[in-house]
Amino acid sequence: MFKVLVSDPLAAEGLAVFAAESDFEVDNRPKIPADELKEIIKDYDALLIRSGTKVTEEIVQAADRLKVVGRAGVGVDNVDIPAASRKGIIVMNTPGGNTVSTAEHSIAMMMSLARNIPQANEAMSAGKWDRKKYSGTELKGKTLGVIGMGRIGTEVIKRANGLEMKVLAFDPFTSPERAHQIGAELTDLDKIYQEADFITVHTPLNDQTRNLLNAETFAKMKDGVRIINCARGGIVNLDDLAGAIDDGKVAGAALDVYETEPPPPDMALRKYPQVILTPHLGASTSEAQINVAVDVAKQVVELLKNGTIINAVNVSSIDQETLVELGPYMSLAEKIGRFQATMMTGNIEEVDVEYSGKVTEFNTEPITVSVVKGLLYHSSEEAVNDINAPFIAKQRGIVVNQTSTNVTSNYSNLITVSIKSSEGVHKVAGTLFSADNPRIVMVNDFIMDVAPSECMLVFLNEDRPGLIGEIGTVLGERGINILRMSYGLGANKQAISIYNVDGDISADVLKELAAIPSIEEVKRVCL
Repeated sequence: MFKVLVSDPLAAEGLAVFAAESDFEVDNRPKIPADELKEIIKDYDALLIRSGTKVTEEIVQAADRLKVVGRAGVGVDNVDIPAASRKGIIVMNTPGGNTVSTAEHSIAMMMSLARNIPQANEAMSAGKWDRKKYSGTELKGKTLGVIGMGRIGTEVIKRANGLEMKVLAFDPFTSPERAHQIGAELTDLDKIYQEADFITVHTPLNDQTRNLLNAETFAKMKDGVRIINCARGGIVNLDDLAGAIDDGKVAGAALDVYETEPPPPDMALRKYPQVILTPHLGASTSEAQINVAVDVAKQVVELLKNGTIINAVNVSSIDQETLVELGPYMSLAEKIGRFQATMMTGNIEEVDVEYSGKVTEFNTEPITVSVVKGLLYHSSEEAVNDINAPFIAKQRGIVVNQTSTNVTSNYSNLITVSIKSSEGVHKVAGTLFSADNPRIVMVNDFIMDVAPSECMLVFLNEDRPGLIGEIGTVLGERGINILRMSYGLGANKQAISIYNVDGDISADVLKELAAIPSIEEVKRVCL
């Protein structure tokens, strides 16, 4: 008999999934106190939660029998995933259950902006009648800019097509062909800024997207643009948004998410009549709540009865014995993928992974998945893992190939990853000197010896005397320690240098480094 504890409110339809199984016993105890949860969790095989329950390391350590934590929803911030992983507990979520709900909320926010519906309703409730003041604009024929084409962004595009809008979309991990099939023109951010009447964001929050819409990008937009954010708080800089509204650049904004939730009472945008604010309602529909409840219940049943892992965020489907051998290669492959995601430009169309040497003795499919997982790590709305990475890539029209060769190289094992994008081909190769000593040994045509680390600076530059010293001076003055440095020299005095650093690399530091003569480009790479 499998015992399941439900510690947050779950739709009855989800509980019914377990009721249909003769070998499942469910205790439905929503809002159970944390101390009581810690006391009884040792008796259960599965724990089902929403956002209310905090699965802390303390609770994990008390869970001697627990095999899975199922989150009815996307976010797993309330679960100590490293602690669960160490304990051998699978953590799974339900990323698809609220897709339609959030997409529809985004469209509703856009229509409310276009027709001033909340403002007009508030005036009517106050006994006023002012048709002229709340005159709006039609959506037909207008241009919608969609930043991010994951599940939710794709559903927004489909609905915008039904409204006869022109859709421009940006997503470096989607091919032009895939975008065209959905009904959007794939383009760059600058074109969206210049042409869009409405801009809606549907990306995760990470180093690349934090404050994506800011004073600089608002200045590039056409006058009268309207902004919608139902994705993640922090993507839109709210202070800069207020300034853009004051300047007349932005005609209005609709926000459902905030960097701090709930936002502070003195948040300036609360006082702007052009701004529509909702309290994170994207997934708050009865249908979405039913969907995530049913999805998580079915996933838990599949895992406990059949060993099938669905939407896991912390575990691979590889058995433990094989994982010990493949683990170092998978870790190297993911680092290569993350490195290329930062370095390359254009929209990814194809990924080619070539193996040579000792690594070809293994099943390389999980290693290829690790490359894709690393490549998509910073770009997806949902947590990317070994299970869902291939499906996300396929959804975005990315072709993934793998080959093995008997051709010998200078290394006993070599993984070479070539990324074909709309801007060309970017190639990175890596090897293992030992299980705990991965190296990047080639970047495009440059031979390197890079020990991948958490934070690196990559320079494309002209080879000239004194340049390394100038870079070191800037970093030293900013209190940034250089841990290691690798230099690769190509033809015509072209060079690439990679610095492993310890310190905060701000945008100001990057700008100062880029201003050094002979430096063509500098990028911060976070693995």
